[in-house]
Amino acid sequence: MPVYNKLVRDNIPGLIQGTNKQFSTRVLSKEEYRVELKKKMNEEISEYQDAATNEEAVEELADILELIHSAAKMHGATIGQLEEIRRAKAEKRGGFEKRILLIEVDD
Repeated sequence: MPVYNKLVRDNIPGLIQGTNKQFSTRVLSKEEYRVELKKKMNEEISEYQDAATNEEAVEELADILELIHSAAKMHGATIGQLEEIRRAKAEKRGGFEKRILLIEVDD
């Protein structure tokens, strides 16, 4: 039996159960959840970086977005609050749409 030891979406155990396969799960403590959520975010970012097509990339971005929703909630923020912070930063500092690469700054 393969061992995964990773955070999965809430409905995964039910989907596995529907295949009549044997499996085991447990509910993480808050601290374990924080650690595993960050690991899962890194996993999904890596999968996004490895995506070969736009379709694959968007699929991975959706996973990342789901993790962002969970992380915001874990940190006591709503998606609305997160979006407001994003909007304020974009207004003050801009976004990333102009594809600007900073080479160097003379101190």
